[in-house]
Amino acid sequence: MLDLSYTAPKVKTIAGAKHDWELVIGMEVHAQVSSNAKLFSGASTQFGAEPNSNVSFVDAAMPGMLPVINEYCVEQAVRTGLGLKAQINLVSAFDRKNYFYPDLPQGYQISQLYHPIVGEGEVLVEMGEGVARLVRIERIHMEQDAGKSIHDMDPNMSFVDLNRTGVALMEIVSRPDIRGPEEAAAYVTKLRQILRYLGTCDGNMQNGNLRADVNVSICRPGQYEKYQETQDFSHLGTRCEIKNMNSMRFIQQAIEVEAKRQIAILESGGEVMQETRLYDPDKGETRSMRSKEEAHDYRYFPDPDLLPLEIEQGWVDDIAANLPELPDEKKARFIKEFGLSDYDASVLTADLDSAAYFEAVAEGRDGKLAANWVINELFGRLKKEDHDITESPVSPAQLGGIIGLISKGDISGKIAKELFEIVYTEGGDPVEIVETRGMKQVTDTGAIETAVDEIIAANPAQVEKAKVNPKLAGWFVGQVMKATGGKANPAAVNQIVQAKLGL
Repeated sequence: MLDLSYTAPKVKTIAGAKHDWELVIGMEVHAQVSSNAKLFSGASTQFGAEPNSNVSFVDAAMPGMLPVINEYCVEQAVRTGLGLKAQINLVSAFDRKNYFYPDLPQGYQISQLYHPIVGEGEVLVEMGEGVARLVRIERIHMEQDAGKSIHDMDPNMSFVDLNRTGVALMEIVSRPDIRGPEEAAAYVTKLRQILRYLGTCDGNMQNGNLRADVNVSICRPGQYEKYQETQDFSHLGTRCEIKNMNSMRFIQQAIEVEAKRQIAILESGGEVMQETRLYDPDKGETRSMRSKEEAHDYRYFPDPDLLPLEIEQGWVDDIAANLPELPDEKKARFIKEFGLSDYDASVLTADLDSAAYFEAVAEGRDGKLAANWVINELFGRLKKEDHDITESPVSPAQLGGIIGLISKGDISGKIAKELFEIVYTEGGDPVEIVETRGMKQVTDTGAIETAVDEIIAANPAQVEKAKVNPKLAGWFVGQVMKATGGKANPAAVNQIVQAKLGL
C-alpha cells in the first residue's frame, strides 16, 4: 500500500533567511511525438539530417500551402492520454498562437489552447519505498515545434535550420502539485518512463525530444493547503518559468537557485515579478529572458485552415485495448510473479529493454537469483563500462545458462563469477565452457571427505581451537575450498567439516 501523505519539504535555509518557506512547482513538459512525419506535413522527422533538408512547402509557409493533420500523431497523443489515465476529448480544436520567431516561417504556431485533445490525468511518482506523490495532469495539447537558430557559425550573422519546424509536440501540463527539486526530477523521470513504454516519445533529452519548462514559486507554510481548499493561486506566490530544461540534474539545480533568489527578494522587501527565465549551469544562476506572456498577448484564435478534430469513441477504445503493460503494472507483476523486492522490481522495470532482458533470463528459473545477477553483476559491469543493456555482450540465454548451472549445483557462486567473466569477455555457451574447462563443482562426498581429512590432519592446533570455538570451523571450509580450486560444493564441505570436528 502506497503512502500518498508525503509532506512538502521546506526550502533549504539560505544565509540571512528569516522564515521557513515551501516550494510549489508546476511543469510543462514538451514531448516530441514518435512519428516518421511531422504534424501537418509529410516531411521527415529524422534527427541529425542536413540543415533544412526535412522541410516541406507547408513547413516553409509557402503561399497557398495548407496544413493536413497527421492521423498517427493524433493516435500517439490519445495513447499518451490513456497511459496517463486521462480524459480523452472526442472533440478538440487547433488555434493560432501568434508571435514572431525567425525559425517559425509562418509567424504563428498551430497549437491547442481552448479545446485540447487530452484533459485531466495523473502520474504516480514514487519518492521512496512505499511513499509516493500523485501529480495531477491538467491537460495535454498538440502543437508544432519551432526550428533552430544558430548563432555561433558566424560573428555577424545567425543561421536558421528549419528541420524541426512543424515536428509534432505534446505539451503535458501538470497542476502545481510538485513540492521539491528531487520530486520534480522524479516526476519527469516517471513521465519519460511511461512515454517510452507507450512508444509515443523516445524521451531523448540530449536531442531535445523531451524538455521541460519549470514554474517555480514559494509560499509560507500553510499557504499551499489554503490553495487546495480554495483553488486560489494567489496563495502560492508569484511564479517564474524556467525555460527549456533538458537535464534532470539541471532541473533540480535550477529550482533550488530560483527558490533562493525569490526568498532573497521577498525577505528584502521586494516583489517577485512574473517572468520567463533561463538557467545558466556554469554560473549557477537564473537570468531574465522576457516578461511572462499571458494568453491574450499571443492573440489566440481558431485556426481557419483546420476544422475541429472529431474522433470516435470506438477508435479510442481500440487504442486502449492495445496499450502495452505500463511501468507500475509491470513492477507489481514482477514483485508478485518473481518474489522480488520493491527496489529490485523498480530497477528492472526502469526501462523496457531492461525489463525484457530480465524476463528472458528469469523464465523458468529462480526469479530472485536472476534479479541478483542481472542487477549486481551485469548492470554493475555495464555501468562501469558506460554501456546500456542493449550493448550487453552477454545474452539473456547465456546469463540464464549460468543461473541454471548454479541452481542445479553444477557450479558454486565463486565459479559462477569466473564463468560470467569468461562469457562477458569471450562469449560462448556456459554449459560447454564448464565442461571443457573442468569448472564443474565437486559434489562427490568421498573426494570432499579426503580433502577435509588432509586439512584436519595437517592442522591439529587449529582443530583444538575449533572445538573450543565452533565458529573457527569456517577456517577449515575455506582451506578445503582453496585446496579444491573452489570447485567443492560449499554446503557439502561445511556439513562434512562439522561432522569431522564433532561440532
